Amino acid sequence: MSVPTVAADRSVRAPLPVLGRDVTVPLVTGGEVTYAALDYAASAPALQRVWDDVAAYAPYYGSVHRGAGYLSQLSTDLFENARRTVAEFLDCRTGDQVVFTRSTTDSLNLLAAALPDGCEVFVFETEHHASLLPWRDARVTCLDAPRSPRQAVETLERALADRAPHGPALVCVTGASNVTGELWPVRELAAAAHAHGARIVLDAAQLAPHHAVSVTGLDVDWVAFSGHKLYAPFGSGVLAGRADWLQEAEPYLAGGGASRKVTRREDGGVDVEWHEGAARHEAGSPNVIGAHAVASACKALTEAGFEALAAREERLVRAVREGLADVPEVRFLSLFGDDAPRVGVLSFVVEGWNSSHFAAALSAEYGIGVRDGLFCAHPLVRTLLGSDPQAQGECGAPEAGSGEKPLNAIRVSFGAGTPDEHVERFVRAVRELVRDGARWTYRTVDGRCVPDTSV
Repeated sequence: MSVPTVAADRSVRAPLPVLGRDVTVPLVTGGEVTYAALDYAASAPALQRVWDDVAAYAPYYGSVHRGAGYLSQLSTDLFENARRTVAEFLDCRTGDQVVFTRSTTDSLNLLAAALPDGCEVFVFETEHHASLLPWRDARVTCLDAPRSPRQAVETLERALADRAPHGPALVCVTGASNVTGELWPVRELAAAAHAHGARIVLDAAQLAPHHAVSVTGLDVDWVAFSGHKLYAPFGSGVLAGRADWLQEAEPYLAGGGASRKVTRREDGGVDVEWHEGAARHEAGSPNVIGAHAVASACKALTEAGFEALAAREERLVRAVREGLADVPEVRFLSLFGDDAPRVGVLSFVVEGWNSSHFAAALSAEYGIGVRDGLFCAHPLVRTLLGSDPQAQGECGAPEAGSGEKPLNAIRVSFGAGTPDEHVERFVRAVRELVRDGARWTYRTVDGRCVPDTSV
């Protein structure tokens, strides 16, 4: 059974078609401009091909795994085919499971709930909160931010060597930083983990949209990512990898779909026999549209070719760095150095500006959407900015007397759907704002800098 799908655009010399590419937004200074979405690290726009595939399936919508009707059978096939597509996209091993979740955060919380008793977790302070925080019920060792890939491996090796020789352990590491964009030495970290009897989970939320991820080649035990960063709509994610810990754990959610058999006891309670396999942790009616969208995105990126996509992205990164190289007020943030390999994510601060004020001016005066703040990676950004507080009293800064340092940064991020013009406009806008200042007046509302429309 099948539903119509849309042919892929194999050209990567130009950006892949995405939703919203022609949306116009008003400028506070008057007029409108095509919106430059440069916040891919938070949520990438859906590929047009993904949206079209979802629309083609929508008339065939039916309940999954629970219906004898034709549409239910078709939807079930679509859902399980999506699972196989994701497994191929990640180059999973025989026996690995693909569990559909809501997001990377959901995936890592699922794994946290499946940890064996006594498991110790090792995580760098550089992680996104999605991979830093789920391990509350485990013994957690938080490792200092390394300043080179080699130091990252050495830091992990020392920490693992000092742990108790027996008992389960898990290392959680990002593939690409959501703050600096830098690529982490995942294969080497996996080797270090396994040499000391630990397992490793890869947070690929920022890596999978930009580079091919091979569970087999990287030798990681699990990988997690989100659909909304992979050019699919919100609400879908993946946890893929070894089955044993997931199989031995109680279901992440209790309910229909996870249960194979439920019987009443004489004392009024119930006995439950849980499913094996991915269904054990997919209770409730699954998000079949989300799974189909993720699978469509996996196919589109694979067909476009990650090597060509990455090469184009590297060119855009160079355009930003070279375009702002002679602006001394701009300082890019990095752990491993300015020349470290990275995906299309760059964070920076601008001398004399609070980052919220600068980001607000980019949006209101130039129609450019970026992110400012601590990027759900507070320990890392505070480490990178710890000795560089911004001036008190600026728009968007904490109120005087609050005791807080106004530490925040600006992040620009892009990917397969970013036109060259958006990056060029961003570079021009940064240069103009640094040189001339904002053309509008701004004020602080609920801690954020916004245009003062009363002017």
